[in-house]
Amino acid sequence: MPTAKRQKKSGNAPAASQTKAQPKRTGERPTVADIEGESEFTQLARKHWLKPTKKVKVKNDVIKKEIWEVLERDSFPYKTLLVLEGLQTLESYLWPGYTDESSNHHVLLIVLLTNVKRREQLTSWSIFEDRSDAFSDLFRRILSMTLDQTLSLNIRTQLLSFLISAFQSLDHAIVRKECAPLLSISIWHNLSTDALRETKLEHNAHVRKAWRASLKRYEAADEATKARLRFERSWLYTLVLDFLSLLYEEDTGPEHVVYCERFIEFLTDLLSQLPTRRYVNTLLTDLNVLPAMQLSPMLNDENNGLVRDLHSLFAHYVYFTIDDQTGVQFTQSEAFDKHCAVLGRLQKMAIKHFPEQLKVLALSNFGAIDKREELKTLLEPLTDEELMKLANLLHLRTSYPDTLPIRIDRNFLVEVFLWTFERRKTFQEVAREMNLAPTEDSLFASILTRAEAYDGSHPLALPKLNLQYLSVGDFLWRSLILYRSEAFYGIRKDIETVIKRLRPESKKPGETEFPGFSKMALPSSKVSIMEVVPPLVGDDNPSVVRAEVSVDVRRLKDNIRREWDSLRPDDVVFLLAIEPPISRTIGNGAATSSEADRLGIVAVRTAEIIRITDDKGRPVRDTTGRYGGNRIFQLKLDSQTYAGDAERISAGKSDVYGRINLIMRRSGRENNFKPVLQSIRSLVLSDVPLASWLHEVFLGYGDPAGASYKQLPNKVRAIDYRDTFIDWQHLIESLPGKIIEPSDDASGSFGPPYVLESTEKPAATQGKPSSKKRRRDAEPALLADVETLKVSTYKPPNTGPYPTDAPKRNTVRFTPAQIDAIISGSQPGLTIVVGPPGTGKTDVATQIISNIYHNFPQQKTLLIAHSNQALNQLFAKIVALDIDERHLLRLGHGEEDLYTEGSFSKHGRVESFLDNRNRYLQEVQRLAASMGAPGAHGNSAETAGYFNAVYVETAWTKFTNATQDADVSPAAIIEAFPFHEYFSTAPQPLFPADADRETVMEIAQGCYRHISKIFSELADVMPFEILRRDRDKANYLLTNEARIIAMTSTHAAMKREEIASLGFRYDNVVMEEAAQITEIENFLPLAMQKPVNGEMPLQRVVLCGDHFQNSPIIQSHAFRHYANLEQSLYSRLVRLGVPTINLDQQGRARPSIASLYQWRYPNLGNLPHVRTHEEFSKANAGFKYDYQFINVPDYKGRGEAEPSPHFIQNLGEAEYAVAIYQYMRLLGYPASKISILATYSGQRALIKDVLAHRCSNSAVFGQPRVVTTVDKYQGEQNDYIILSLTRTSRVGFLRDIRRMTVALSRARLGLYILGRREVFEACFELRQAFEQLLARPDKLMLVTGELWPSRRDLASEQGEVPGEACMEGVEHLGQYVFEMTRTKIQQLQSEGGGQGGELEAIQEAPAGEDGEGLVEPAEDEEVEEVDGPGGE
Repeated sequence: MPTAKRQKKSGNAPAASQTKAQPKRTGERPTVADIEGESEFTQLARKHWLKPTKKVKVKNDVIKKEIWEVLERDSFPYKTLLVLEGLQTLESYLWPGYTDESSNHHVLLIVLLTNVKRREQLTSWSIFEDRSDAFSDLFRRILSMTLDQTLSLNIRTQLLSFLISAFQSLDHAIVRKECAPLLSISIWHNLSTDALRETKLEHNAHVRKAWRASLKRYEAADEATKARLRFERSWLYTLVLDFLSLLYEEDTGPEHVVYCERFIEFLTDLLSQLPTRRYVNTLLTDLNVLPAMQLSPMLNDENNGLVRDLHSLFAHYVYFTIDDQTGVQFTQSEAFDKHCAVLGRLQKMAIKHFPEQLKVLALSNFGAIDKREELKTLLEPLTDEELMKLANLLHLRTSYPDTLPIRIDRNFLVEVFLWTFERRKTFQEVAREMNLAPTEDSLFASILTRAEAYDGSHPLALPKLNLQYLSVGDFLWRSLILYRSEAFYGIRKDIETVIKRLRPESKKPGETEFPGFSKMALPSSKVSIMEVVPPLVGDDNPSVVRAEVSVDVRRLKDNIRREWDSLRPDDVVFLLAIEPPISRTIGNGAATSSEADRLGIVAVRTAEIIRITDDKGRPVRDTTGRYGGNRIFQLKLDSQTYAGDAERISAGKSDVYGRINLIMRRSGRENNFKPVLQSIRSLVLSDVPLASWLHEVFLGYGDPAGASYKQLPNKVRAIDYRDTFIDWQHLIESLPGKIIEPSDDASGSFGPPYVLESTEKPAATQGKPSSKKRRRDAEPALLADVETLKVSTYKPPNTGPYPTDAPKRNTVRFTPAQIDAIISGSQPGLTIVVGPPGTGKTDVATQIISNIYHNFPQQKTLLIAHSNQALNQLFAKIVALDIDERHLLRLGHGEEDLYTEGSFSKHGRVESFLDNRNRYLQEVQRLAASMGAPGAHGNSAETAGYFNAVYVETAWTKFTNATQDADVSPAAIIEAFPFHEYFSTAPQPLFPADADRETVMEIAQGCYRHISKIFSELADVMPFEILRRDRDKANYLLTNEARIIAMTSTHAAMKREEIASLGFRYDNVVMEEAAQITEIENFLPLAMQKPVNGEMPLQRVVLCGDHFQNSPIIQSHAFRHYANLEQSLYSRLVRLGVPTINLDQQGRARPSIASLYQWRYPNLGNLPHVRTHEEFSKANAGFKYDYQFINVPDYKGRGEAEPSPHFIQNLGEAEYAVAIYQYMRLLGYPASKISILATYSGQRALIKDVLAHRCSNSAVFGQPRVVTTVDKYQGEQNDYIILSLTRTSRVGFLRDIRRMTVALSRARLGLYILGRREVFEACFELRQAFEQLLARPDKLMLVTGELWPSRRDLASEQGEVPGEACMEGVEHLGQYVFEMTRTKIQQLQSEGGGQGGELEAIQEAPAGEDGEGLVEPAEDEEVEEVDGPGGE
């Protein structure tokens, strides 16, 4: 392992030095040549384990001399370890060859390579699952090694990193089995006194019970077991003492610092999860770890800023306000009471044993003695011996083993007292004081500087999103810290990009010029403070601070000016003061004092738009209007920041607002950070609980199945599944293993709709009464082995004579797994649906929503998705079901993409209501005319209601009275029907001539239902006639009318407080693509309402997603991997073992294409239509194969290129992709059926550039449906996909199987992958897909003489196909396409089609003769930073 990187000075490390170090990490990544070439380790691998023999035999000489000593000689360089990992050394050699006789070097190599896999975010623990006994032996040896002080600290750091990973992976049974005994109650044998232990035991009966069981287990054990138990209970204690010893060593080097950093991380991890915290926190508190660290030389070294920050995070968890045994979080008042009780103990001991010396302490109020300086002063009257005595009386540790270099002197004891009795801010108080608006200090704070330089070699002082949380408050606090850090990181990167583009210059002090240009930032005037409104009662900051800046927009292009003019109220902008150093070069190679200074950033202030006017004061609303050349931005400044600035100005410092010279904006979605942070903070500060049935499962404790409907007491016995089942046969097929019984009033099978009633009963119990004490291995009472469902039906009511009155029906023949998901989702509780690509999880979610809508008419459902695109797809399907449009509401700005006739935006729904009003009032007027009712009854909803009560209901009552006698004939009923004239526009005859009485009455009642719906709709519209403001109308719609409310997770996070304050209530949450939503954005939709009597009324949570596809996108590598911010609630619940329903039949792709990713999903099969339907059984015109991997060698001597950091491109693949697209278009493929995907945004930009050059002026080619990245295309599909893998030096982030799964599963009929064979063929994680891909030729195989659509059968591709042609490379294909294009042009000319200019534009040189160069990223281009630790 490389030695530690440089340590930063306290809080103000020179960021420039870290920035300069970053590019060097690129060289630390091995290339394909390093792994596949003739290196020393490659030859060793081929000789010993990369060979076809089945039996692997490990030789100690090979381990020690040819691997270990080579690594040790170079100090274990990370690049070399990556090479060994890439050669499959762990999974193919070290682990298969491990035995209990293996050498220590063998063990250490396993540790090193496991750490590499974890650092690279690769699967590691599953490698060991095949030999659990051997893993147990390995783990014990590793534990022993951690205590071996003869090993170097670098090696011990690696051992510690292995254990950190282990304790973060308790979802793996083999790991949990080894870790749990190390932190059991037996570690309390190491507490300083028996009295202290007794005090802890007497507070909880179950803890005393566990202690007694531990003693009995030890007493009953044999000698070998006793030795193991003694080791387990002393291991952590010994390790902590060793750590304290290192803190106090005088001669320390970088390796000491790195080990201590990792150890503090380890202790923090243990305290941040309840199962590992329960007994450990008591031991660490007793050992006085925090005060000992506080006084240590290492912590007080100014270079060890990270150690101090880690110490602060560790202290946060030591004193986190939670009951360590029960896991109950204390309220702020309970936490204060607990603190007061501790102070009360101190005062009692003081007055009892030191009445003279500590009289003031004993008689003071708590507020006067719980502050550090005051308490220190009050303890001064005690002598050293008395201080020691008081510590012993309070059960504080006053002695350590003699080997520990800690002096227990007065200074140490006072520090122990201070840490024990000082009052600390709760996490709620910290959150309340936290500034959510970035400044230059927070943007360039050490936490972000370290995150930017993160490469995995050091920990970070960041909380992690774990498998489990201490409490809901703990989860929210972590999320607030991490989301804020990630948001500020993105803002910082945008500011750096803007400054780079503007190229500020300062030719003389006080003046800054911007010779460059950025469309995201404009030079501005100084800030003018217009109004400062005094603080509200109880607040220290001004309630509002209004300001103005002016900007000259005359030189902007129209499109950029429109972007600035389209900024809306509450949009966030940033005010920058930029004053670059007069000389850009610093003498003697010294760096400026900070990254902010290097960039010339003096100040960063955040503001929100109030409104924008031109220089004549006219509000800029219409972006197409004509306004003056200046813009006046009226802004609301951040009050907390302004208050701090005012204090600094009063202290004599300069006014930063007078130095502002730049205003910056950001693109929409990424600039929503402030309302989202406010939503999270409001939840941190509130007592909003989770639904009680979901609480334990969310935190990760208790029974993982405890929230499923089968375990809940409020399971609904009978549910009407309406159109879920197509017919009786479908019903029987969909419920395998269940007994289906027709209801008592039915005989045999019958058609839908079906009502299913559960008749399950508990299994018979034994006659012997059961003991209240439940054994660990005892099973709970089981339900009957086979569930019985009673099926009944009913006749749906006639809804009217018009075709539009007929209810919309589901036409999807759901599979048994889909039915299982629909049944679970229709019931109360938690449902997790795992939907592999093409398995119809959107259809499942839609049907669940429909079932809830019809079965529970009083309930409301919240529909959430990660993007507008995903939400619109789901919402469009809901619109197509039998759901009344007036009950649908779409919040946000994605409704314009809906392919539906209605308007479902929040304000658009008001308009839709009013449109319906006009239509229905016309119907009322027509009805009144048909009934001969005089008057303007169609003037308003109110007059229509009067007409209904006086005329319509009276007429219907008269009709029902006249027809209630059973002797009335059908003809008499028809004659008495009062609405003949009105329904004259319905399909005739209205009443069939031969209809019997029952049929006639049913038709008449259907007609009345049609009329009743008109007046019901108008009654709902009436409030909109009374309310005047659009906002009031929209809020009324949300809280009173809508029953299905759809929004993105981001919108929910932004508007959480606003929506909850309206009194909005909902009962169900359905999340689509839940695995792509960050955990906090998963959580916020569950807490968008206020509790009722302390309980959340939430009844159902349905999460649909696929954890085998992409996780949420996080910009920073540090936050994504170290802090695990990419974790979703969905993926965490799956890890915890919460029951999932796995959809198992795909209907998207040809079976051959689906086989490329089916290995990721056990039991994933194909629906019948993908085998039988013609479009799946016919070959792709012009291609021999339906899928193919095409090897693309260097083009013009180049493979991948990186014109700017992380903006990776490959010109050869871009040209190849466009040539394939052109070829397909010439054969007649519709452009809308072709999508081009790239794995990097740089490659996407390059492909678009090549397309623009070759196809933009040609109607023959046009543009494909989309050119985008794989990440952006998740959830989408197309018939034909052209995929560019881009990389030629190494696999990059495609080694993440989730991303490759997405890439391979977008195509329905054809998939053509461009890449470098030797790069991806060698990748162990992707081997199953590439073994199949590379079974076919790696040169593009075409078939001449075909046009789309092909008549050739797909099966014919296996042998030789007439007319097949092999393309030798991109130049060959380019020439081929060029000749085809010329022929096409001649054909068009002979037919007289097309314009001459267009035809000339088509005649491009073939690829290879006129290739484009690389392109730079656009200013708002998203750039990946996700390739391995530290990015690329």
